Amino acid sequence: MVRITRVYTGTGDEGTTSLVDGSRRSKADLRLEAVGTCDELNALFGLCLMEVQRLPGHEDGGSRSTVSRVQNIVTQVLPRIQNELFDLGAELACIPSQLPEGMAVLSENQADVLVDEMDAWLEQLEPLTSFILPSGNGPEAAVHVARTVTRRLERAVLRLLESEGEGSVRPLVLIYLNRLSDWLFVLGRWICLGLGNEESLWLPLGKRGSEKGVADQIRKLSQSDADFANL
Repeated sequence: MVRITRVYTGTGDEGTTSLVDGSRRSKADLRLEAVGTCDELNALFGLCLMEVQRLPGHEDGGSRSTVSRVQNIVTQVLPRIQNELFDLGAELACIPSQLPEGMAVLSENQADVLVDEMDAWLEQLEPLTSFILPSGNGPEAAVHVARTVTRRLERAVLRLLESEGEGSVRPLVLIYLNRLSDWLFVLGRWICLGLGNEESLWLPLGKRGSEKGVADQIRKLSQSDADFANL
Protein backbone atom coordinates (compact mmCIF):
# COMPACT_ATOMS: atom_id res chain seq x y z
CA MET A 1 0.00 0.00 0.00
CA VAL A 2 1.40 3.38 -1.06
CA ARG A 3 1.12 6.07 1.61
CA ILE A 4 2.30 9.57 0.73
CA THR A 5 2.24 12.12 3.54
CA ARG A 6 4.26 14.81 1.81
CA VAL A 7 5.72 15.43 -1.65
CA TYR A 8 8.68 17.61 -0.74
CA THR A 9 11.73 15.77 0.60
CA GLY A 10 14.59 18.07 -0.37
CA THR A 11 16.75 15.09 -1.37
CA GLY A 12 16.61 16.08 -5.04
CA ASP A 13 17.65 19.69 -4.61
CA GLU A 14 21.09 19.01 -6.04
CA GLY A 15 19.78 17.34 -9.20
CA THR A 16 19.80 13.69 -8.18
CA THR A 17 17.04 11.25 -7.37
CA SER A 18 16.63 7.67 -6.18
CA LEU A 19 15.90 4.64 -8.29
CA VAL A 20 13.63 1.85 -7.08
CA ASP A 21 16.62 -0.05 -5.68
CA GLY A 22 17.68 2.96 -3.59
CA SER A 23 20.68 3.97 -5.70
CA ARG A 24 20.92 7.60 -6.74
CA ARG A 25 21.43 9.04 -10.19
CA SER A 26 21.47 12.42 -11.88
CA LYS A 27 18.06 13.56 -13.03
CA ALA A 28 19.68 13.97 -16.46
CA ASP A 29 20.53 10.25 -16.54
CA LEU A 30 19.17 8.31 -19.52
CA ARG A 31 17.16 6.05 -17.23
CA LEU A 32 15.52 9.05 -15.59
CA GLU A 33 14.89 10.55 -19.02
CA ALA A 34 12.90 7.45 -19.91
CA VAL A 35 11.01 7.53 -16.60
CA GLY A 36 10.17 11.22 -17.05
CA THR A 37 8.97 10.72 -20.61
CA CYS A 38 6.78 7.86 -19.42
CA ASP A 39 5.25 10.23 -16.85
CA GLU A 40 4.72 12.89 -19.54
CA LEU A 41 2.96 10.34 -21.73
CA ASN A 42 0.71 9.30 -18.86
CA ALA A 43 -0.30 12.93 -18.36
CA LEU A 44 -1.14 13.20 -22.06
CA PHE A 45 -3.41 10.18 -21.74
CA GLY A 46 -5.22 12.10 -19.02
CA LEU A 47 -5.61 15.02 -21.43
CA CYS A 48 -7.00 12.71 -24.11
CA LEU A 49 -9.47 11.29 -21.60
CA MET A 50 -10.59 14.79 -20.62
CA GLU A 51 -11.19 15.74 -24.26
CA VAL A 52 -13.32 12.64 -24.83
CA GLN A 53 -15.38 13.25 -21.70
CA ARG A 54 -16.02 16.84 -22.81
CA LEU A 55 -17.56 15.83 -26.13
CA PRO A 56 -20.91 17.63 -26.56
CA GLY A 57 -24.18 15.87 -27.20
CA HIS A 58 -27.20 17.31 -29.03
CA GLU A 59 -28.16 20.88 -28.20
CA ASP A 60 -31.60 19.63 -27.13
CA GLY A 61 -29.98 17.66 -24.34
CA GLY A 62 -30.03 14.27 -26.02
CA SER A 63 -26.80 12.36 -26.56
CA ARG A 64 -25.58 11.13 -29.92
CA SER A 65 -25.16 7.37 -29.96
CA THR A 66 -21.82 7.72 -31.76
CA VAL A 67 -20.46 10.06 -29.08
CA SER A 68 -21.67 7.73 -26.34
CA ARG A 69 -20.01 4.81 -28.09
CA VAL A 70 -16.70 6.63 -28.34
CA GLN A 71 -16.90 7.77 -24.73
CA ASN A 72 -17.83 4.28 -23.53
CA ILE A 73 -14.84 2.63 -25.21
CA VAL A 74 -12.26 5.34 -24.62
CA THR A 75 -13.11 5.79 -20.94
CA GLN A 76 -12.39 2.09 -20.51
CA VAL A 77 -9.15 1.78 -22.45
CA LEU A 78 -7.30 4.99 -21.55
CA PRO A 79 -7.35 4.52 -17.74
CA ARG A 80 -6.15 0.96 -18.27
CA ILE A 81 -3.16 2.20 -20.26
CA GLN A 82 -2.48 4.89 -17.65
CA ASN A 83 -2.17 2.17 -15.02
CA GLU A 84 0.14 0.20 -17.31
CA LEU A 85 2.30 3.29 -17.84
CA PHE A 86 2.66 3.63 -14.07
CA ASP A 87 3.78 0.00 -13.99
CA LEU A 88 6.20 0.70 -16.82
CA GLY A 89 7.58 3.83 -15.18
CA ALA A 90 8.29 1.92 -11.97
CA GLU A 91 10.03 -0.81 -13.95
CA LEU A 92 12.18 1.66 -15.90
CA ALA A 93 13.26 3.27 -12.61
CA CYS A 94 15.45 0.27 -11.88
CA ILE A 95 17.72 -2.24 -13.56
CA PRO A 96 15.60 -5.36 -14.22
CA SER A 97 17.87 -7.54 -12.09
CA GLN A 98 17.36 -5.20 -9.12
CA LEU A 99 13.56 -5.05 -9.23
CA PRO A 100 11.95 -5.73 -5.83
CA GLU A 101 10.91 -9.32 -5.30
CA GLY A 102 7.25 -9.83 -6.12
CA MET A 103 6.93 -6.62 -8.13
CA ALA A 104 4.48 -7.18 -11.01
CA VAL A 105 5.65 -6.06 -14.45
CA LEU A 106 4.01 -5.88 -17.85
CA SER A 107 3.72 -9.16 -19.71
CA GLU A 108 2.96 -10.32 -23.25
CA ASN A 109 -0.71 -10.23 -22.29
CA GLN A 110 -0.77 -6.43 -22.19
CA ALA A 111 0.89 -6.22 -25.62
CA ASP A 112 -1.49 -8.85 -27.03
CA VAL A 113 -4.54 -6.94 -25.80
CA LEU A 114 -3.34 -3.87 -27.70
CA VAL A 115 -3.10 -5.89 -30.91
CA ASP A 116 -6.54 -7.45 -30.36
CA GLU A 117 -8.12 -4.01 -29.88
CA MET A 118 -6.35 -2.64 -32.95
CA ASP A 119 -7.73 -5.50 -35.03
CA ALA A 120 -11.25 -4.81 -33.76
CA TRP A 121 -11.02 -1.12 -34.67
CA LEU A 122 -9.46 -1.84 -38.06
CA GLU A 123 -12.44 -4.03 -38.95
CA GLN A 124 -14.51 -0.82 -38.95
CA LEU A 125 -12.00 1.42 -40.72
CA GLU A 126 -11.36 1.83 -44.43
CA PRO A 127 -7.77 1.11 -45.52
CA LEU A 128 -5.63 4.22 -45.87
CA THR A 129 -4.69 5.36 -49.36
CA SER A 130 -2.46 8.16 -48.06
CA PHE A 131 -0.71 9.20 -44.88
CA ILE A 132 -2.85 11.37 -42.61
CA LEU A 133 -1.92 14.65 -40.99
CA PRO A 134 -1.77 14.59 -37.17
CA SER A 135 -4.80 16.79 -36.65
CA GLY A 136 -8.55 16.59 -36.16
CA ASN A 137 -11.70 18.31 -35.01
CA GLY A 138 -11.96 16.37 -31.77
CA PRO A 139 -9.96 14.28 -29.28
CA GLU A 140 -8.11 12.54 -32.11
CA ALA A 141 -5.74 15.53 -32.31
CA ALA A 142 -4.66 14.94 -28.69
CA VAL A 143 -4.34 11.22 -29.40
CA HIS A 144 -1.87 12.02 -32.19
CA VAL A 145 0.24 14.03 -29.72
CA ALA A 146 0.23 11.05 -27.33
CA ARG A 147 1.31 8.82 -30.21
CA THR A 148 4.36 10.98 -30.99
CA VAL A 149 5.38 11.08 -27.31
CA THR A 150 5.07 7.28 -27.20
CA ARG A 151 7.59 7.15 -30.03
CA ARG A 152 9.85 9.52 -28.10
CA LEU A 153 9.62 7.26 -25.06
CA GLU A 154 10.48 4.32 -27.27
CA ARG A 155 13.59 6.15 -28.49
CA ALA A 156 14.55 7.09 -24.92
CA VAL A 157 14.29 3.45 -23.85
CA LEU A 158 16.34 2.36 -26.85
CA ARG A 159 19.07 4.91 -26.02
CA LEU A 160 19.10 3.58 -22.46
CA LEU A 161 19.47 0.01 -23.73
CA GLU A 162 22.27 0.96 -26.11
CA SER A 163 24.06 2.88 -23.35
CA GLU A 164 23.79 0.38 -20.47
CA GLY A 165 23.81 -2.79 -22.56
CA GLU A 166 21.91 -6.05 -22.57
CA GLY A 167 19.90 -6.66 -19.44
CA SER A 168 19.31 -2.97 -18.74
CA VAL A 169 15.78 -3.10 -20.21
CA ARG A 170 13.49 -6.07 -20.75
CA PRO A 171 12.86 -6.72 -24.48
CA LEU A 172 9.11 -6.70 -23.83
CA VAL A 173 9.24 -3.01 -22.91
CA LEU A 174 10.18 -2.03 -26.47
CA ILE A 175 7.60 -4.43 -27.90
CA TYR A 176 4.88 -2.90 -25.73
CA LEU A 177 5.80 0.67 -26.67
CA ASN A 178 5.92 -0.14 -30.36
CA ARG A 179 2.46 -1.70 -30.13
CA LEU A 180 1.16 1.23 -28.06
CA SER A 181 2.15 3.78 -30.68
CA ASP A 182 0.38 1.78 -33.40
CA TRP A 183 -2.60 1.38 -31.07
CA LEU A 184 -2.87 5.14 -30.61
CA PHE A 185 -2.73 5.71 -34.37
CA VAL A 186 -5.61 3.30 -34.94
CA LEU A 187 -7.54 4.66 -31.94
CA GLY A 188 -7.26 8.18 -33.33
CA ARG A 189 -8.68 7.03 -36.67
CA TRP A 190 -11.50 5.14 -34.93
CA ILE A 191 -12.44 8.16 -32.83
CA CYS A 192 -12.45 10.30 -35.98
CA LEU A 193 -14.78 7.83 -37.68
CA GLY A 194 -17.06 7.51 -34.67
CA LEU A 195 -17.49 11.28 -34.38
CA GLY A 196 -18.12 11.70 -38.10
CA ASN A 197 -15.00 13.82 -38.57
CA GLU A 198 -12.97 13.90 -41.77
CA GLU A 199 -9.36 12.72 -41.75
CA SER A 200 -6.85 15.20 -43.15
CA LEU A 201 -4.87 13.37 -45.80
CA TRP A 202 -1.30 14.27 -46.65
CA LEU A 203 -0.98 15.67 -50.17
CA PRO A 204 2.56 15.20 -51.52
CA LEU A 205 4.45 18.33 -52.55
CA GLY A 206 4.41 17.32 -56.21
CA LYS A 207 0.60 17.29 -56.20
CA ARG A 208 0.08 20.53 -54.23
CA GLY A 209 1.25 22.85 -56.96
CA SER A 210 2.91 26.21 -56.45
CA GLU A 211 2.52 27.64 -52.95
CA LYS A 212 1.54 31.30 -53.00
CA GLY A 213 0.81 31.75 -49.33
CA VAL A 214 -1.76 34.13 -47.86
CA ALA A 215 0.24 37.37 -47.77
CA ASP A 216 -2.10 39.02 -50.32
CA GLN A 217 -5.14 38.07 -48.24
CA ILE A 218 -3.55 39.50 -45.11
CA ARG A 219 -2.83 42.81 -46.87
CA LYS A 220 -6.36 43.01 -48.28
CA LEU A 221 -7.85 42.39 -44.85
CA SER A 222 -5.64 45.07 -43.36
CA GLN A 223 -6.63 47.51 -46.10
CA SER A 224 -10.32 46.71 -45.54
CA ASP A 225 -9.90 47.46 -41.83
CA ALA A 226 -8.20 50.75 -42.68
CA ASP A 227 -10.94 51.71 -45.18
CA PHE A 228 -13.64 50.89 -42.59
CA ALA A 229 -11.86 53.00 -39.95
CA ASN A 230 -11.77 55.96 -42.35
CA LEU A 231 -15.53 55.91 -43.02
